Amino acid sequence: MSLLLNSLFSTVALSHLMVDVFNSARPILLTYLGLSETNIAIISTIYIWAGALAQPFFGWISDRVGPRWMAAGGVLWMTIFFTGAVFVTGTGGLVCLIIAALGSSAFHPVATVQATLQGRALLKGRDTTSTSLFFMAGQIGHFIGPILTGVILAQLGLHWLLILSIVSIPIGFSLAYQLRHNHPHPKPKHDDGKIRLQTSIGFIVLLGSVATLQSWAQSNMIAFVPKYIKDLGQSAIIYGSIAALFMGGSALGNVIGGHLGDKHSKRKVAATALFLAAFPMFIVSQIGWSPWLYVLIPLSGACTGAVHSIMVVLAQRAISGGMALATGLILGFIFSAGALGLLITGPLAEKFGFPTVLVMTTGLVLIASPLAWGLRESGGSASHHP
Repeated sequence: MSLLLNSLFSTVALSHLMVDVFNSARPILLTYLGLSETNIAIISTIYIWAGALAQPFFGWISDRVGPRWMAAGGVLWMTIFFTGAVFVTGTGGLVCLIIAALGSSAFHPVATVQATLQGRALLKGRDTTSTSLFFMAGQIGHFIGPILTGVILAQLGLHWLLILSIVSIPIGFSLAYQLRHNHPHPKPKHDDGKIRLQTSIGFIVLLGSVATLQSWAQSNMIAFVPKYIKDLGQSAIIYGSIAALFMGGSALGNVIGGHLGDKHSKRKVAATALFLAAFPMFIVSQIGWSPWLYVLIPLSGACTGAVHSIMVVLAQRAISGGMALATGLILGFIFSAGALGLLITGPLAEKFGFPTVLVMTTGLVLIASPLAWGLRESGGSASHHP
């Protein structure tokens, strides 16, 4: 495929993989350090908010000054402060971990736009497909990250996580080279830089509701599956692998969802995927430790992950004022909504147990499914499929 052979797209995708290796190391690291469910939820919420709320700001800057150092600088920033989190003990290490999230915040909206633009140029306008491939790279990072982190922690120890930083440095500088021309993002005709909605307020509210429920469901799985598996008596290698399988499934689902979203109705693809996600989630809540988790966990990841790139592309079409700004707004909203949900989920998991939280998470995707069915595009943002 011409897109995968394109040096800019492949470098942006590889950078996304590395950024999300760092992001996915967080729950494994916090579990290894012995934090409780509530403390994991609090640290995870602060981390995700640090990586989410600034995304519109970084996107807005990038729309005006170009993408080069927002994207490449984000990778290198994460590298530096993740290293600090590994080597600084106690509260200082947790502070470094949270500061590292700002690199993810700078990277995501800018790099997502680069992926979308390459899809428009090289795939004849199939921007949902290119965006889903970009997100697949990040979710492969989420798949690899917990496995690597679990193996390194179990076999070598905490400080050997420096290996991840050593791998990341050349990737960051390679991205800086690929974006050396620093071409600004395209703007719509008659754009004056102000934020405007290209569709109804009702559509935006509905889109935000679906994104919130989907993100909350995924955040519950990412943050607490490792702790749940550990509490069932399994090692760091096992709970790292199970967490990785969830993100591996999410990566595969993201590509399938992006492909189907370009060929069929985006709202119907999203609604169907969210409905199907309820089945493996509910079964996991009932069976305890079982080899079936190796199948059910990635299935739930695939179904929830299929919705992500659809939400982003719908938001890019719905909001004017700069592509990176629109991307930053939706990504920031998705990530921060999921983090806010964790503040509710953490104490519930500690009091009632993770199986109860899984039943609640099943309810989240079942509510999101009919809401997604109502996401009819209209006007200038209309899809080719009703």
